[in-house]
Amino acid sequence: MLDKVSEGASWAGAESAEGAIARPRVAVVLAAGRSERLAGVTGGGSKALVRIGGLALVERAVRTLLSAGLERVIVVVGYQAGPVAAVVNHLAPGRVRSVLAESWELGNGASLAAAEPLVADEALFVLVTADHVFGSGALEPLLFAGRAGVLVDQTPDPDAWAEGMRVRLHDGHAVAFSKEMGDPSIDCGAFLLSTDVFDAQRRAQARGDASLSAAVTELAREQPLAAVALPRGRWWQDVDTPQDLRRASARLRRSLTKRADGPVSRYINRPVSTRMSMALAHLPIHPDVVSLTALLLGVLAAWLLASGRGIAGGLLVQFASILDGVDGEIARLQVRAGPGGALLDGVLDRLADAAIVCGLALWALDAGSPTGPVVALAVAATAGAMLSMATKDRMAALGIPPVPERMIGYLLGGRDARLLIVMIGAVLGRPVPTLVVLTATAVLSLTVRLFLARSALRLAQRPR
Repeated sequence: MLDKVSEGASWAGAESAEGAIARPRVAVVLAAGRSERLAGVTGGGSKALVRIGGLALVERAVRTLLSAGLERVIVVVGYQAGPVAAVVNHLAPGRVRSVLAESWELGNGASLAAAEPLVADEALFVLVTADHVFGSGALEPLLFAGRAGVLVDQTPDPDAWAEGMRVRLHDGHAVAFSKEMGDPSIDCGAFLLSTDVFDAQRRAQARGDASLSAAVTELAREQPLAAVALPRGRWWQDVDTPQDLRRASARLRRSLTKRADGPVSRYINRPVSTRMSMALAHLPIHPDVVSLTALLLGVLAAWLLASGRGIAGGLLVQFASILDGVDGEIARLQVRAGPGGALLDGVLDRLADAAIVCGLALWALDAGSPTGPVVALAVAATAGAMLSMATKDRMAALGIPPVPERMIGYLLGGRDARLLIVMIGAVLGRPVPTLVVLTATAVLSLTVRLFLARSALRLAQRPR
C-alpha cells in the first residue's frame, strides 16, 4: 500500500539517556526520480527498479541499510510510484514503508521533504539515494559519526569525479556541494542529517532550487557537515548510465572474493563461481538450495569414485567445489548472508568431504590396496577435513586473534585445495597417493594454524 504521510506520523527519536546523539535508527531512501540516460535499460520505467546482482536498486539500498542495523527505512517514491512501492512494501513489513512525494518533479530536495513527518522526532537520520550502490562496510563510518555528516570520496576515479557532486571541504567539514566546483572530493550519495535539513530545503526551494545539493549546502552554511571519508578498500557506485550499471555489476562481482581466500579459490574457483552467482542471482533460488545441491553433487562424485570412475568423479568433485562458493556469493549479492546459512553450509561441506574420502577409500580397496593402511589414511584425511573447520570455529569462539588464513591456504589444507587434490588424483587414477597427500596437507595446515594461534595468543597476553 502506498502511503501519503499525515501530519504527526513519526517514529520515536534516538537519543541516549545522557542526551548524547546515539546511532541513527531510521533511514530515508530517495527513489522518486526518473533517469533519461538509463531509458534504454528501463524502457521508460523507474530507474529504482533496474536490477543488479539479482536485486532492484531500491531493494538493494533498503537491504543494505537494514543489514547495517537500521531499524526503519522510509522510501520516497514519485515517478512510477506504484511499481516501486509494490517492491518496497513487501521487503520487511513493519520496518519498511513507502511515502509519495507529490512534487518529485521539482527535484530530489522536494522529494526529501515528503519524509519530514516520519523523521520529525529523530535526532539524526540516514539519507541515501536508490541509485547509489555501496559495497560491504562502506557506510559504517557514517553510521557511527555521531553528528551530521556526509560520506566523501576524497580520491574518486576520473569518471566518478566527472559525474559526481563535488564537495568543498574546510577543516574536516563539508561546506558546499555543486557539480560546478572544481574541488577534488565528491559525495557518495550518503548523508547523516538532522531535521534542520527540512528548513534548509524550504529556504533553498523558495529561492528556486529544489535539489538535494541546494538543501545540504544551505544546511552546511549554518551547521557544517562532518566530512566522513570513505573507508580504504571500500567502494560505491552511482548508477546514472548503462556504463555505470556495468561498472557497478563488475564491482559487485569482484567484491565476492574473500580476503582469506587461498590460491585455489582466488585463481581457479572464484573466477568461475562469481560469474555463475551473478547469473543465478536473478533467479528465485535460495542460497540454501545451492548448498544442498553442492552436497548432492559431492555424494554423487563420491559414488563415482567408489565405482572406479576416476575422471568423471574427479571432475564432478571440482564442479561441486566451485558450486560450494556460489551459495555464499548469492547470499552476499542479495544482502541476505547470515549465521544460519553459514552453519548449514559448514555442516553440509563436512558431510560431502566425508563421502568423497570414503569414495576414494572404497576405490583403493576395490583396486586391491591393503585394508589397514587405506582405512587409516581415510580416517586421518576425514579427521583433517573436520579439524580444519573445527579449529577455526573454536578459535573464534574463544576470542583468539585470527591467523593469516590466506597464507595458510598456500599449504593446500583448505577445502578448495583438498578437492582440487582429489580431482587431480582421481583423474590420474591414484586414490591411495591422493589420500596420502590429503592427510599430509591437513596435518601441515593444522600444525601451522595452531602454532600461529598460540603465538598470537601469547603475544596478546604479554604484559605491556
